[in-house]
This record gives sequence, C-alpha cells and structure tokens, in this order.
Amino acid sequence: MAMKLPLLSLCLALAATAPAADSDQDRARRALETGAILPLSRILAVVEADTPGRVIEVELEEEDGRLVYEIELVTEDGRLAELEVAAGSGEILDRDYEDED
Repeated sequence: MAMKLPLLSLCLALAATAPAADSDQDRARRALETGAILPLSRILAVVEADTPGRVIEVELEEEDGRLVYEIELVTEDGRLAELEVAAGSGEILDRDYEDED
C-alpha cells in the first residue's frame, strides 16, 4: 500500500501541472473572436445562395494552412453535395456531388 501512495501522488501532481487540452470548439471560438473566420451563419447564407438545400453536417478543418468549412447538404433535388468554403472569406473553394466521379 505504501508503494501505491507515492505513485498516486506523482500522477496527481503531473495531472495538475499538465496543460489543459485545447478542444476544437475552443480553437474555433478563438478564430471567430480574432476575425480569422466568419460566423457560421454567414457561411451558411453563402452556401444557401449557391446550393440551396438542407445542411446535414458542418466541419471546420485546416487544409494547406488555412481554415475551411466542409459542409455536407442534401440539395432541393435530393442530391448529396459537399462544399468546401474558405472560413475567412466565405469563398466556395470546391463543390462535389455524390453522383459525380
């Protein structure tokens, strides 16, 4: 039992000094606050004007050193579309449909 107590104390001390993990949500919030990315509502307005439909998934990812929204949606005619949108400018970078190769 005496051997376990020092090990437990060491683990607790290391946990207390380890930096907190930075979540994706925290990074996205900071990027929004600093103006590095546009609010999702503005991005979705651009997407809706370009490709009307129902959004089913949104991801914020880093590609080639810049933040990009990947937005998956079902178009009004029932096709599955994925758009890549520059998070900082709202420019549509790529548009793919599931039925296209």
